Amino acid sequence: MTHPATTTTPTTRTTPVTLVASDLDRTLIYSTAALQLAMPDADAPRLLCVEVYDNKPLSYMTETAAALVDELARTTVFVPTTTRTREQYHRIQFPGPAPKFAICANGGHLLVDGVSDPDWQDRVARRLADECASLAEVRAHLVAAADPAWLLKERVAEDLFAYLVVERSLLPTDWVEELAEWAGPRGWTVSLQGRKIYAVPKPLTKSAAMNEVAHRAGATLTLAAGDSLLDADLLLAADLAWRPGHGELADTDWSAPHVDVLTERGVAAGEEILRRFIRASVARRGL
Repeated sequence: MTHPATTTTPTTRTTPVTLVASDLDRTLIYSTAALQLAMPDADAPRLLCVEVYDNKPLSYMTETAAALVDELARTTVFVPTTTRTREQYHRIQFPGPAPKFAICANGGHLLVDGVSDPDWQDRVARRLADECASLAEVRAHLVAAADPAWLLKERVAEDLFAYLVVERSLLPTDWVEELAEWAGPRGWTVSLQGRKIYAVPKPLTKSAAMNEVAHRAGATLTLAAGDSLLDADLLLAADLAWRPGHGELADTDWSAPHVDVLTERGVAAGEEILRRFIRASVARRGL
């Protein structure tokens, strides 16, 4: 008796895709003032300059962190995620392969191979028009409410949001809180970061842009890190997240069940965040 031939179809195994969306300033990269090298000079880590502005070095990471970024960029979908404008973002020179995706202007621009995606721009513009007060109204209030005694600069970023550069030591302790109370009902968020006070539309989020990239990349795990109030939605939207021991979120003792709070501060926190990213990615791949 003969038996019909049987055919077996080999099982296709795919490597899980990990997406890493990380804030930049005071999370992965640091100005001289933000390094927080709390150690003897002889023990300080070697630093690599990753940003030059006006012919002067501006931002740094440790050489160890630079090597970790290189590894991360080669093994995950690494997505720099920043409130910086596109021009400010393009000043940063990370080691390793150039990221295919980047998120700028707090989610207002989704860069693909360095170029802003026009469809994403249109989607953002529609949400802002439908859900919050205009930039012109908020900017006018900022300028009227600010005191020239402590206001250094007033700026608009990408025609999406506004910010003030202030003399922090002269800023009244309740001014930012009062601004937030005014802006909230109008659909805007206020964030104090260093010498900058940001007023950003609530629909303009890093998390929405991260979710879009995750969809396009087929990510099965999303990891995130950040230090400011404008990063909170990003951390909440990720599967796993980390925040350093410094910054606006640390100052308010902000946390969530899936967000690890690090004890490291300054440039050492940047190193540790990168180690956690790589460790989580390797665990997902089962290596």
